[in-house]
Amino acid sequence: MKEIVSTKNAPAAIGPYSQANKVGNLVFTSGIIGVDPETGVAADGSVAQAERAFLSLSNLLEAAGSSMSKVIKTTVFIKNMDDFAAINEVYAKYFPAPYPSRSCVEVARLPKDLLIEIEAIAEV
Repeated sequence: MKEIVSTKNAPAAIGPYSQANKVGNLVFTSGIIGVDPETGVAADGSVAQAERAFLSLSNLLEAAGSSMSKVIKTTVFIKNMDDFAAINEVYAKYFPAPYPSRSCVEVARLPKDLLIEIEAIAEV
């Protein structure tokens, strides 16, 4: 049975999708971007956007009854692969070892012309 998960502590969906879906003992998040959930204002730069996105992801997982330590897989979309090392440093602060599986890809464009987006699958 599918359960919709949402929180005001992560950016609201900007289209016809849910912030997350919980199915059984798994939660699947939509892409989370680096904007303040209250104001919708983007953080300045890739590191600040990564910090904001990972904090929002943590808040969404908590709303689903999960946590960053229970993340199995992430997909990180970045606007510029030159930001990879800096984003990795932020990533390592939010995800404890053993780290989740991850894909990281450079993309031409992200919603609101942001620099990073992350999605995750986690255990509940």
